[in-house]
Amino acid sequence: MTLGPVTVQHAPPAEPGLLSRALEVAGRLANDAAEVITATAGRERLTDTVKATPFDWVTDTDRTLERHTRRVLAAEFPDHPVLGEEYGADPGIGSAPLRWVVDPVDGTANYVAGFPWYAYSLALVDAHGPMVGVIADPSRAQIYAAARGRGVRANGVPVRIAPRPVTGGLVCAELTPDRAAAFTRRAAAAHTGVRTLGSSALAVTQVALGNAVAAVLDRYAEWDVAGALCLAAEAGAVVVDADGRPDPLPTGGLVVAVPGALETVLTWWRGAD
Repeated sequence: MTLGPVTVQHAPPAEPGLLSRALEVAGRLANDAAEVITATAGRERLTDTVKATPFDWVTDTDRTLERHTRRVLAAEFPDHPVLGEEYGADPGIGSAPLRWVVDPVDGTANYVAGFPWYAYSLALVDAHGPMVGVIADPSRAQIYAAARGRGVRANGVPVRIAPRPVTGGLVCAELTPDRAAAFTRRAAAAHTGVRTLGSSALAVTQVALGNAVAAVLDRYAEWDVAGALCLAAEAGAVVVDADGRPDPLPTGGLVVAVPGALETVLTWWRGAD
């Protein structure tokens, strides 16, 4: 399969004062979350709530961090509604020009087990997609932050990715079981490794950091990916939907890739040989 050229539509610049303030508040919340998650990982108890699957768990930390996030955002940005994994959407969010999107612990099953692959994710989203994104990666003591037009920083150090072929690289894939086997087989034939580790936020973030050539996701919620997609876009990655069309915040499947890797990864995902 040969794709036509991918043309990325760049969002208009955001108001500088808002970006600066949003980054500061989001960074503070990410640091708060990292401290709590680090102190409790592998020792947290489950609540009685199980969501979509036996591994879609909820803990006291999930709820505590989302409540804390909502309190701070309500005080700092009273006109911005919040969408969160644990407590849903604030009233009026559908018509609001700006919204915050939070996942207090992405990769909760990993967090409960003490497996070091979980994250806190927070994003500010407008009609053009994520404009601010912050990911706390407590296991690696890293805070990744990005804002529209300002690039990406990892613990304050600028990050920018370069074009790479897929051969010899890694793809982070969060795929349904019926699609994962075929995708992995195609990738292996091209000498590309596939990693499935249970956090959509960190899967996309690995592309933004240059650690993976692509991330492929079948199913996710907005709160799983909004923050990381801001990182990816600002780092220079390409974000497309399931049809290969550029979209800053796709639904129904997405591919994030470094320049040079997109067409091949899309081919594997779609099942074309």
